[in-house]
Amino acid sequence: MRHWADAAADDDDAEESLVRPYTITQGRTASARDDLTLITVIATVSAPGDQHADRGLQPEHRLILRQCRTPVALAEVAAGLRLPVAVTKILVDDLLVRGRVTARPPLTVVLGEEPDMILLQAVKDALLRL
Repeated sequence: MRHWADAAADDDDAEESLVRPYTITQGRTASARDDLTLITVIATVSAPGDQHADRGLQPEHRLILRQCRTPVALAEVAAGLRLPVAVTKILVDDLLVRGRVTARPPLTVVLGEEPDMILLQAVKDALLRL
């Protein structure tokens, strides 16, 4: 399956690839939550016994659920999906509303410790490479 981000700028369908993030979010341009940051830790919640729990989820939602089986920073989720962070925030928010994932600040923030500047710089560098 070809991802929207794989299209080169000179592809004939380049305009179509620019529309893809907008369609993934169903036209939404921002998450309803303002507490989702690059370092927010996302973790998948076990699906309820309902066999239809994934009904209505887009492929990107399912990828997030798979990627977050172990807790992952939102920036890493976006990088893994090869989607902009703003789009990823909207998708994560969808899953939060459904109760399929949890979101929390990193433990160092919860404990009141200073953030790891080396880690933050690595995240920033990775995002700039996207």
